[in-house]
Formats: sequence, structure tokens, C-alpha cells
Amino acid sequence: MSQLDQTFSGTKDVADALRFDEAALDAWMQDHVDGYAGPLTVSQFKGGQSNPTYRISTPTASYVLRRKPPGNLLPSAHAVDREFRVMSALAGTGFPVPKMHGLCQDRDVLGTEFYVMDFVDGRIFWDPYLPDVAQEDRGAIYDAMNATLAQLHAVDPGAAGLADYGKPDNYIARQIARWSKQYKASETDTIPAMDKLIEWLPGATPQQDRSGIVHGDFRLDNVIFHKTEPRIVAVLDWELSTLGDPLADFSYQLMQWRTPKELRNGFLGVNLKAMGIPSEDDYVRAYCERTRRDGLPRLDFYFAYNLFRLAAIVQGVYHRSVQGNASNAKAQEYGAMVRPMADYAWTFAARMGG
Repeated sequence: MSQLDQTFSGTKDVADALRFDEAALDAWMQDHVDGYAGPLTVSQFKGGQSNPTYRISTPTASYVLRRKPPGNLLPSAHAVDREFRVMSALAGTGFPVPKMHGLCQDRDVLGTEFYVMDFVDGRIFWDPYLPDVAQEDRGAIYDAMNATLAQLHAVDPGAAGLADYGKPDNYIARQIARWSKQYKASETDTIPAMDKLIEWLPGATPQQDRSGIVHGDFRLDNVIFHKTEPRIVAVLDWELSTLGDPLADFSYQLMQWRTPKELRNGFLGVNLKAMGIPSEDDYVRAYCERTRRDGLPRLDFYFAYNLFRLAAIVQGVYHRSVQGNASNAKAQEYGAMVRPMADYAWTFAARMGG
């Protein structure tokens, strides 16, 4: 198993700062989860940076509880209610999501809002190089990612009951404004590239040509694969989902091909053919065929935007670690990642005359 998989796979004892009243949870589940029968035991998943996520085990079933973290939170962040809503809606479309059991917005129960869903047994790959997967199977895993994202972008929000899940147009402009504000609210150091991006991105934003449901954080470790097949059985972590530009979603995942290994375990400069992983051109071509596009213009803008947005998100994780309420022990290391992400984002902006 790779170092990444060892670090993030499985569960651990619940961190002291993230404990809650287990008796209160037991009582709530008795009232709200069909078929629930205690007693329950609680452990915390190692992965996850934003919303603390727990495995709830009983003698006959396993569940997952996801909650807002305690402490002072940034505005509009940690939207567990939106996660619950979108997964509940998508379940009716045939899209792979866990079964939802209940949402609790009464903070008196566990201290913060939370929801409970089924535990989906399968494989989560934390290392994008897939070192524990046979070379001939890696391509199928990435093709499943491609097909699943195209499937999401084909869902009609209105038919799924999500017509009011967000404003469908001008998505990137709103995202730039949101993450600029969030970044400034969690800023711990002056990073010139972030300031330049905040100034440049609004005027460089392309016209949005389509609208649909966007996941907002679609990447390999946010999906669960079947135990033996290269098939996705559940997509997780919908905190950043809304209606908007599908190309922002796809190009976010495509950053895997455009970033170096030392930045975010990227594929840049790697012999992907030897590894059995599709090239960027092949990955783009497959998505375009599935979504009936002729090509993807202005990718440099999308990469600059996505790296800026990711840097702002990572800054928020680091800021929470300073406050002592981040959900992952690695969060404090994230502070060192913000500057190189911002600098790299600016290289794409500079190609476009930024």
C-alpha cells in the first residue's frame, strides 16, 4: 500500500476536539433511521479535510455520519445540508450515491448540523498513481471517473428536483468572488500571486456555454469503487456542489494531468502510457465524446481559476488547523502548499497575458 493510502485509508479513534455525545446520537438514530438497532460504536475516518466524517457501527449495520466542524466557521462553508439534499435528489436519477437516512439541523443534538447515510463498502484510492492496481486496470478506473462525471453533467437539474439548487449562469464569476472573500477571511500571510489572481480572474472569465449540476471537488479519492470491478458505486463529498459550469468541474479533475507530482501528486512529466493511465488528450477526447463537445477552449484560464480556488480552500483548511478544529491531522501541513499553488496558477494566467 502506498504512503498516501496508508495515511488516509480507514478509521482512527475520534480526535478529542471532534468528539460528540454518542448517547444523543443513539437516541436520534432510533427516531430517524429506519431499521436502526444499537448499540453503536464511533470511529473517525482518517481522510477528509473539511467536514469531520465518522463510521457508525452497530451489530447489524454500518453508517456514515458527516457533520459541520465545531468552532468559528467561514460564511457558507461546511454545507452538510446541501450535501444531504443533492445526494437525496440524485439517488432518484440512477447516479451512484449512498442512501441517505436523515439530516439533523438541531445543533442541540451533537453541537453541529449532521446527516447520516449508508456506509458503502468498496475501494477508495488516495494515490492517483494507483500503485496497488494492475497496470492493465488503471485505464478503466480513470475511464470510469470520466464517464461518471459526464453522467452527472447530463442530469437535468429540474427533473431531479434541483432547479433551485443554485444560480445556473455566471458560475465562475460568483466562485471567484466567493473564494476571494473566503481567502481574505482566512489569510495568514501575504501571497502576491493570490492578490494578482484576485484582481485578474474576474476580467478574464469566459462566457459560460452550458449549465448543469457541478460536484465542485470531483477527484479520485472522493469516489468509491466496487470491490473488484473498475466501477464507481458512490460519489462522496458534495459540500461544494451547486448549479454551474460543467467545464469548471471537468477542468478541476483535469488539473491532475497539468500539475507536477510535488505539487498535488500530478501527472505532469510522467510516462502515463507505461503506467496504463490515459493521456490528457485521450481523457479530454473521451469527455467531449460523452458530452457532445467539439473541444475545450481556454483551458489555461480554467487551470488558473481552479488552482486559485484550490489554494483558497487549502488556506481555509490551514486556518482551521491554527484554530484547532480541522478534521485531519495533516491539515497544518497545508499552509505550506498555498503559495506554490498560487504561483503555479499565475503561470497559466501569464500565458493568457495576465
